[in-house]
Amino acid sequence: MDSSRVNNRWPIAKEGVPFILIGVLLTILLSVLGILFLTILSGCLTLFTIYFFRDPDRACACAPNAILTPADGRVIKVEKVDAKDAPLGEPAVLISVFMSLFNVHVNRIPIGGTVQEIHYYPGKFFSANLDKASEQNERNSVILQTVNNTRIVVTQIAGLIARRIVCWARQGDPVQTGQRFGLIRFGSRLDVFLPQDSRVVVRKGQRVKAGQTIIGYIS
Repeated sequence: MDSSRVNNRWPIAKEGVPFILIGVLLTILLSVLGILFLTILSGCLTLFTIYFFRDPDRACACAPNAILTPADGRVIKVEKVDAKDAPLGEPAVLISVFMSLFNVHVNRIPIGGTVQEIHYYPGKFFSANLDKASEQNERNSVILQTVNNTRIVVTQIAGLIARRIVCWARQGDPVQTGQRFGLIRFGSRLDVFLPQDSRVVVRKGQRVKAGQTIIGYIS
């Protein structure tokens, strides 16, 4: 795993730097040309880009069997799914978190262990809060195996505006709870599939923060 991304010490995610630089240069150019309205507009968009790519440090202190939300946002789904609808082919509990443009978009590992598999699926770009986004949108699934051999799946799903899923994790990587592992640019969603006997403590509609909010406990 890329340690410079996982242990980022910048206040923003490095993937946002090119977008920010383009915005700064465009704002300067428009200012030199004396186009006031476009200068202000470009400056505001650049400030929003800086805000969007913010990457705050977050401390994680929780029980070893606690599962943290991998994303900031709002919980839009908490439900049991049959084996045919679960990525591991066995019944599971699905928790979906929708990230708006105003949420931090850096994703974090929900529970420590080892990255067992990673599967990327190219796809479409429906709004991330729609059910069909789970099957038809661009997505990236990370299968984690905990120290007690429990497996959970975290799936990054691109949204209506998003066109780029970033995942720094690699198969075989050891990972820690709350550790950064990727991001999705400009609006998206994350699905977490837990074992069906997990104790879920999050509810639909709840606001959550990656690396801090506990969404459940594994047995």
